[in-house]
Amino acid sequence: MSTLQPTTPVIVGVGQVLQRPEDLDEAQEPVRLMIDAVQRAQVDAGVSNLIRTADLIAVVAGAWRYSNPARLIATDLGAINASTALTTMGGQSPMAALGHLASEIQAGRVSCAVLTGGETIWSRRRLRRAGQKMVMTEQSDDSPDLTLGDTMTMTSDFEKQRNISEPIVTYPLLESAIRHNNGESLADHRQRISELWARFNKVAADNPYAWSPQPLSAEQIRQESPENRMVGFPYTKAMNSNWDLDQASAVIMTSVEAARAAGITPDKWIFPHATAEANDTAELSRRRDFHSSPAIGAAGRALFETTGQASEALSDIDLYSCFPSAVQIAATELGISQDRTLTVTGGLTFAGGPLNNYVGHSIAAMATTLRDRDEQAVGLVTANGGFVTKHALGLLGNAPPARPYVRLNAQEQADDIEPVSVESDYVGAVEIEAYTVMHDRDGTRQGRCALKTPSGTRTWGLVDASSGIDQLLENEGIGRQGHLDDSGQLQLD
Repeated sequence: MSTLQPTTPVIVGVGQVLQRPEDLDEAQEPVRLMIDAVQRAQVDAGVSNLIRTADLIAVVAGAWRYSNPARLIATDLGAINASTALTTMGGQSPMAALGHLASEIQAGRVSCAVLTGGETIWSRRRLRRAGQKMVMTEQSDDSPDLTLGDTMTMTSDFEKQRNISEPIVTYPLLESAIRHNNGESLADHRQRISELWARFNKVAADNPYAWSPQPLSAEQIRQESPENRMVGFPYTKAMNSNWDLDQASAVIMTSVEAARAAGITPDKWIFPHATAEANDTAELSRRRDFHSSPAIGAAGRALFETTGQASEALSDIDLYSCFPSAVQIAATELGISQDRTLTVTGGLTFAGGPLNNYVGHSIAAMATTLRDRDEQAVGLVTANGGFVTKHALGLLGNAPPARPYVRLNAQEQADDIEPVSVESDYVGAVEIEAYTVMHDRDGTRQGRCALKTPSGTRTWGLVDASSGIDQLLENEGIGRQGHLDDSGQLQLD
């Protein structure tokens, strides 16, 4: 390692925190969990007072109202010279932020940086049910020095009108397109995705930071029960992302020069080899299709071609796993077999999906996993925001990269797609292109369908109990013909 450039970025410490107090009065607020995670990362690095040298502290945006949580963390931990950053919303944010921090270190503008995020949704919900509120640190209108990431409008007014605006709707809808593209029957498809999710569950069972590590078989994941109700066909509750939890993570990254000066031993070092980012067409209505992701494909090709890394040679993988469709789309685009282990945490259903910060945990878990590898090893972590919309991918290794770290933008390649035209006021004959059937807790069901018109444009329709909804649950609905009226109701032929 003596030939390494002094500004080569290295992850030197990681920390994770989980709280589920029996006494809710003992529940810590989100920023306290983040501080705990950062302190654990410092202990992991094996050096005291490392945080005091931080030049930059970045926080992943969350379900709280701190205006500048990084400043609260910096003040508490004595990082008096640290600049502060807050990401925009989205599950891609942790990996995109890691890419920014690594670039700043490599450019010599930063020598020690911290990335953290945390949520206390579980505790806060239960306190509200008890008529209480979590005590939160009040913060004046203190803006961070940096905002990391751009905002993107991902849902149109028409999509909202037709109830196509929530992940629990869009991801099972994508799943139907995957099933149809594969030529699978409803039964065979449900069997396969339940087995995929059982493999994620098996990893979570061995993860000390997993929120729901209880072992589940594929049959238990697939079968409906009072504890595992159908949510958006074909997904039961056990196939949905879970953000009802209290978790925090932290990553400390320094330059090689700073790591050596602090006395951090090389066995702790994990090297970012490269990161890549790209976005798919923002509105789901305008996507080329519902079973692929040009942006993931473009980002993956840029990542592998630049580093010379082959996907089949990866030692470890963590694909963003909010729902099974996200995993399948990413694996297909990246040329990764779905039969291998695709997570180091257990995924967002079982390990936990703390709003935007799941990938903060997967980066921490990947760093720990790579340290335990006896030989040179490279792991892939993917991050996804929106509806398979915003993407950030990263390669991490336990040995120095063959080429200096690089942050790649593959947007130009991802944009080489003609968006589909949408007709929001269409009435007439249509064909189902993709669909799901939503199941409310009270037993109400509604089909939500992407529809193709005879001219090739796209629109959306709703199916209720009087217009053939059972047919969509019992037989393949894609390719079915029907008539769409001016209220958005679809009557199946």
